[in-house]
Amino acid sequence: MLTVILFRILLLIAVGILVFSVIKYILDPRRKLEMAHSRGGFHFLDDQENVRRNFLLTYRYVMFEGEKYLGTIDDSFEVTSVSVWTDEKDKLKGLSKTDFLFIEKEISIRYPHAKIEWHSPVKELLKKMN
Repeated sequence: MLTVILFRILLLIAVGILVFSVIKYILDPRRKLEMAHSRGGFHFLDDQENVRRNFLLTYRYVMFEGEKYLGTIDDSFEVTSVSVWTDEKDKLKGLSKTDFLFIEKEISIRYPHAKIEWHSPVKELLKKMN
């Protein structure tokens, strides 16, 4: 009798751990980013409270990474500069200036005081188009 009760308790604990793991997997923000990346959609993954952590964004099958720099604005500290790059340079084919302007707009929504700086080769592309 005691072994049956003990077995049921262990089974209940195992089911609880399984349910917790599934919920944690479904709600994982990194998984949402990877899903949007595989579908060619847009997703912005960022911890706005932590300036030291880089943000990741995906748009049209390209993963971009951005580094935030803290500075002073009037009487407070804000993110004043954002540096954006990608390691997937071969996937940039087909992106236009309007795509990069969309990305800049999305970054500006989250960091309105930030100056956005692109790394190569996006920087050269935007210079040619201006």
